[in-house]
Amino acid sequence: MRPENFADYALLQVFSDSKTVLYLPEGPIDLSSKTGRLMGTIRAAMAGMERTEILERVWSAKEEKRRRGELAQSPIVLGYGIGYEKGRGFFYTSDAERVRAAFQQFLAGAQSYKKLAEMVGVTPRGMHLILRNPIWTGWRVIDKKRDPSAAGKYKGVNGRQSDRRKIARAPEDIIRVQVIETPLISVEDFETTQHIMDLKQQNHWRTRADYVHRFAYNGFLTCSMCEEPVHTALARRDYYACKGRRTAHKCLSKYMVREKLEKGLDELFAEHLTKRCFLEQCLEVLQQRSAQNDSEVAILGLTQEIKALHRKRERIVDSFIDGELTREARDQRLTAVDRGIRSAQEGLAREAGAKPPAIEQLIEAFAPLAEWEYWTREQKRSVLSTLVPEIRVADYKIESLGLNPLIFSNEDTHRDMGSSRRPA
Repeated sequence: MRPENFADYALLQVFSDSKTVLYLPEGPIDLSSKTGRLMGTIRAAMAGMERTEILERVWSAKEEKRRRGELAQSPIVLGYGIGYEKGRGFFYTSDAERVRAAFQQFLAGAQSYKKLAEMVGVTPRGMHLILRNPIWTGWRVIDKKRDPSAAGKYKGVNGRQSDRRKIARAPEDIIRVQVIETPLISVEDFETTQHIMDLKQQNHWRTRADYVHRFAYNGFLTCSMCEEPVHTALARRDYYACKGRRTAHKCLSKYMVREKLEKGLDELFAEHLTKRCFLEQCLEVLQQRSAQNDSEVAILGLTQEIKALHRKRERIVDSFIDGELTREARDQRLTAVDRGIRSAQEGLAREAGAKPPAIEQLIEAFAPLAEWEYWTREQKRSVLSTLVPEIRVADYKIESLGLNPLIFSNEDTHRDMGSSRRPA
């Protein structure tokens, strides 16, 4: 039925036995055909609310386990030399004795993270983190958490979420609980170690506010003779020097004066890379090299190698789950397999990116570099990190530039599947 005084209503909903009708000023509209779409929207909203509630319940349950001194996640998150078993709790493994020796060496004056890492069998950065962990005093301190906001999301393959960044907890949310009665290191020795490490960090030249960074290309140069990184050196003046000459003494390249080498690099970026004739010559040489290499065969071989290594990795994990391998044997074998996968993937990326870009793409990408020599060090390094990740040079001769292939790609690799809560 239609209301008599319809002009007095902006909207009126009438329910009958067969359908729902909305009376609008321009006439009635049948909503029967739109019921499915409306119900789908309602279900999606309810599902989103339920997912948020589930995540909050899971987080609360894990927090309660952490406060009880239990492990709330998989044992894979445990640090070096630390074990956990249900009913037994946290304990030190046999590897912890190496950590004890590292603390003793550090307090005795051997404070090189690199040498301590070689003794323990980890990386220098890993050694630094191990010495910072209060678990060696028997206490577990959790002062960080995953960032639940959209800004904390890492992008994985095809834009899918892979992990979340860690952020500091609020002081009232920090968890401190004693999980091991007999500590590996006394509290006094641990605090002394932390004090020494703080002093080392404060006195390091990288943390000094008055330190002036003079080298613009450090970290981006590779020796074209031995393929070792090119380091910086100070010997009465600033130099760039190949690691193979300075440490391994196996490279014949010379020390390169910073001012002279950087002048040539600045000229390359500001003048040569902005000229069409120079870029055409580079493309011609690149096409000749690509014609000589059998890239398709190499790509096929590397792809098969990666698949075989992934299958091998799955077999190792299955053997560990079945109890055929110990944790140490699993880690040792997985490390070797992962190293092979990374090497094959890097080779595949080089072969896949061997197709020369168009000259118009190069001109467009390098056009802003015309004023390169007037840029600051920070501006140059920001562009280098995204545009030219690697420069091969030796004896002041610049052999090649390793360009980032993404700057010539029109493919949108971001495929966000909405796996995280939208920002408020």
